Amino acid sequence: MKKKYDCEIDCANCAAEVQDAISKINGVQSAKVNFMMQKLTLEAEDERFDEILKEAIRIGKTIEPDFKVMGV
Repeated sequence: MKKKYDCEIDCANCAAEVQDAISKINGVQSAKVNFMMQKLTLEAEDERFDEILKEAIRIGKTIEPDFKVMGV
């Protein structure tokens, strides 16, 4: 499953770090955090998508405390 979300992230470097960390989550096929567009695109296993999304948000907040994903 692939979904796009609006997100808030404060800097391009943080976006790259969050993207790299999310990409390493077991079950993630691809992850992209676009700082300029303020978008998160996540492609992950259908069966575990919600669980993976929660973990991605948790990891994002660990790296960038102001990281937010809208519509979740």
